[in-house]
Amino acid sequence: MKFLIQIFIVVVFLAGCGNDPDQTQTVNERPNIIYILADDLGYGELGCYGQELIETPNLDALAAGGMRFTQHYTGAPVCAPARCILMTGKHSGHAFVRGNDEWGERGDVWNYQAMFQDSTLEGQRPLPAEEITVAEILQQHHYRTGMVGKWGLGAPDTEGIPNEQGFDFFYGYICQRQAHTYYPMHLWHNSRREFLDNPMVAPRTGLEEGADPDDSASYTKFHLKYYAPQLMHEEALDFVERNQNSPFFLYYASPIPHVPLQAPGRWVDHYREKFGPESPYTGDNGYFPCQYPHATYAAMISYLDEQVGDLVDKLKSLGIYDQTLIIFSSDNGPTYVGGADTQFFDSAKPFKTAYGWGKGFVNEGGIRVPMIASWPGKIAPNTQSTLISCFVDVMPTICDILEIDPPANTDGISFLPTLLGKETQVKHEYLYWEFPEYNGQQAVRLNNYKGIRKNIQKGNLEIELYDLASDPQESNNVAAKNPDIIDRVKEIMKQEHTEATTKRFRMAALGDKTENQ
Repeated sequence: MKFLIQIFIVVVFLAGCGNDPDQTQTVNERPNIIYILADDLGYGELGCYGQELIETPNLDALAAGGMRFTQHYTGAPVCAPARCILMTGKHSGHAFVRGNDEWGERGDVWNYQAMFQDSTLEGQRPLPAEEITVAEILQQHHYRTGMVGKWGLGAPDTEGIPNEQGFDFFYGYICQRQAHTYYPMHLWHNSRREFLDNPMVAPRTGLEEGADPDDSASYTKFHLKYYAPQLMHEEALDFVERNQNSPFFLYYASPIPHVPLQAPGRWVDHYREKFGPESPYTGDNGYFPCQYPHATYAAMISYLDEQVGDLVDKLKSLGIYDQTLIIFSSDNGPTYVGGADTQFFDSAKPFKTAYGWGKGFVNEGGIRVPMIASWPGKIAPNTQSTLISCFVDVMPTICDILEIDPPANTDGISFLPTLLGKETQVKHEYLYWEFPEYNGQQAVRLNNYKGIRKNIQKGNLEIELYDLASDPQESNNVAAKNPDIIDRVKEIMKQEHTEATTKRFRMAALGDKTENQ
């Protein structure tokens, strides 16, 4: 069925283009494309975005050699919907996945041992076969497509796995819950499990009873032999080397710095020396304890930065760096659980970082994310863009690079003109978000104004309004002073919302049919 759908997509794309792309642009002229997605990395956690405690020299260098976006947004404030929106180019009022859905009716999906014994309990509710992904488009236009990292849009033996959604190669976590340990008992290599010589230490495991939290020996079982980010990184480098002679697309969805706090010891030691003594995190909310939480969190981000440097070095050593567009971003704002003291690092700076403002919320700290783009000879070095852009724009941008039309139902606009320094950039009139979790939320970015609804699942339809130009921390609600803008925001919220296919993503206050109706 998927094969027939892909044939249909090819016909639609070729019919919709003014020219056959292969007649105007040879395969060898097309750039390699690498999209690196961090996990829960805040807007202010890179040096080039103002971070003062965590060292990110490689990403800072990437920004210095390319373009740094200051008004770029994720598609959603949590993992799965953000990734769905990135892959499909549909905003959260149209996307199939609008929240984290662990597909719990299958059984005990949060039981790590049960998942290991029965892989059909892994994964999330699958992205349907009929959805068109960025990877499928690139695959159909002669790109080799690979993904490493965390998927979160399907489950084993379903149409939602990466290999059924346009990726020739996949290595990593299919399931978001499996990524709650960086020392798993297996990772997925395409559609089969690759078992690792790590003993079972299930998420939610705490310190042994009576263990001394100040003794490093108490934490030994949380640092095992095979560290997933290292294994996935090796596969990413290998994918690049294997495909150096043809255009390729690599979606590098790193699980870092999402908790649990687990990082290479050499980086932890570096930050222990830098930060000095600190109190242990003894575990809660289902995440592992950590003796040095500040040092370990910083270590994770610096390790990710190191991996970006490795990737750049690999491209240069193969002589294909100048032929490669690299985009780096994050799936949402900083977390508030698992010992990640993001307020210590001011991780969403200049926006608010605390719970209620970062991950899980449509405030700026939850959805404004860093984005760096590097393409030597195409993107001018050390440039900054204030273009208001979003994950939905990635698909049309890639289609623009291929010189084809994007799918008709995409909500995005290509930012390729901005990358190339052209003055032909078309801009969004507005951006729209909805998120049914955390009591239900909607948001609209309209010029410098941001309209927000919260507690929709509790029946609230009042709209708060903030002028981001003068109030980036969203502290002063100016709704009462701007009734015309409120009316326009309300109109957009009504216009852009469609009833979700999945009942758990519906909001009765917006007129959706729920399970009780």
